[in-house]
Amino acid sequence: MKIGLLSDTHSYLDDRILALLEGCDEIWHAGDFGSVDVSERLAQVAPLRGVYGNIDDPNIRHLHPKNIRFDCNELDVLMTHIGGYPGRYAPEVRAMIQTNPPGLFICGHSHILKVMHDPKHGNLLHLNPGAAGKHGFHKIRTMLRFEVEAGKVQKLQAIELGKRA
Repeated sequence: MKIGLLSDTHSYLDDRILALLEGCDEIWHAGDFGSVDVSERLAQVAPLRGVYGNIDDPNIRHLHPKNIRFDCNELDVLMTHIGGYPGRYAPEVRAMIQTNPPGLFICGHSHILKVMHDPKHGNLLHLNPGAAGKHGFHKIRTMLRFEVEAGKVQKLQAIELGKRA
């Protein structure tokens, strides 16, 4: 299963992002879509799973939940927008991870790309794709692509999309 993962588009979606998502079996968006248009355009490329972020309005919150947990090729995935990272999880996320750790935890919000293992919680893998949009303090826009096979993330690629401005 080929996955394209992005976050924090803040209403910005360019042809380069769409081209990089071509051939993905699914697209996952970790919140702050910014507009329903972004959600709709992504869903035209491949099936979309997403969560709403703190800047998303009621129209997006109607389409996407705050948290989503699902199975992808035997990998238990938990995704939310504001989640923190290993050693510094948001309180709500910490409770979910301590009670029933997923194999993969995804969040956005920080605009900082992170890939980290959390051996304290069953060797959970944490992914934050950084920000694909132009709004925020980040200097380089980023996203991730990877494959999920037999419960494992493989062929993980961090992709730089260019400068924010």
